[in-house]
Amino acid sequence: MKLVAAAKVRRAQEAVINGRPFTEALVELLYTINESLQCDDVDCPLTVIRPVKKVALVVITGDRGLCGSFNSAVIKKAESRISNLKGLGLDYTVISVGKKGNSYFSRKDDVSVERFVEGVGFPTAKEAQMIADDVFSLFVTEEVDKVELVYTKFVSLVKSDPVIRTLLPLSVRGEVFDVNGNCVDAVEDELFMLTTKEGKLAVERDKVRVEGGPISPLMQFEQDPVQILDAMMPLYLNSQILRALQESLASELAARMNAMSNATDNAVELKKNLSIVYNRERQAKITGEILEIVAGAEALT
Repeated sequence: MKLVAAAKVRRAQEAVINGRPFTEALVELLYTINESLQCDDVDCPLTVIRPVKKVALVVITGDRGLCGSFNSAVIKKAESRISNLKGLGLDYTVISVGKKGNSYFSRKDDVSVERFVEGVGFPTAKEAQMIADDVFSLFVTEEVDKVELVYTKFVSLVKSDPVIRTLLPLSVRGEVFDVNGNCVDAVEDELFMLTTKEGKLAVERDKVRVEGGPISPLMQFEQDPVQILDAMMPLYLNSQILRALQESLASELAARMNAMSNATDNAVELKKNLSIVYNRERQAKITGEILEIVAGAEALT
């Protein structure tokens, strides 16, 4: 299984690395266009910030086990976010993607699940579009006021981190608040820096957002800005969800490769220890038999 995972993880890693520049450039362009249109009366439902009453969590897990703490880590991150939302007095719903997440949330009677989505192996744009359509419908109909992705970000073959990423609304105005004025953004949407004050650890919060450069004066938009945003937002949703699926798959395969490598090393070490114990017992039995023969021969003489 280690060799199988190692063969698959290269393909998944290449998909993640090749897809990141496009998604990052698309997000930067959308933020820049949206920021330039803040002074205009542009009605784009996916960029409107409204008081948050309900949050949708798209939780992406794996389809198989034998991958260490991969699935449990992302489920734990989702449970932590759900507890946070409950503490803020907000309602929530879950869109579970992956067999392991589906199996877990189906046993949780206290968790509201909007839909279960089965994984299909290697992520495709068709699968991402299916999830994007559900997210788009929930947000436009105002059934939810905020959509967040909970997935595992691929860092390297030996490291992956479960993260939370705000998918909707797309806005440059900063934080999202509930009806009482409390910030409902997840901690992972901001940068926390550990500092020392009077010899004690303290936390300082700095806002982090995509920094988009100014639009080139040579760039002209022939269509209405609303039409441009309406055409690009579905592409934005699809690309972000597809990227999360790819990152999650690459992290799962890397975790499985490492888990199988550790299992192989443990098996080799166990075999070595058992061989030593066996040889000791065998040598002790042989020595005992030799002593009995010698003692018998001495008794006869």
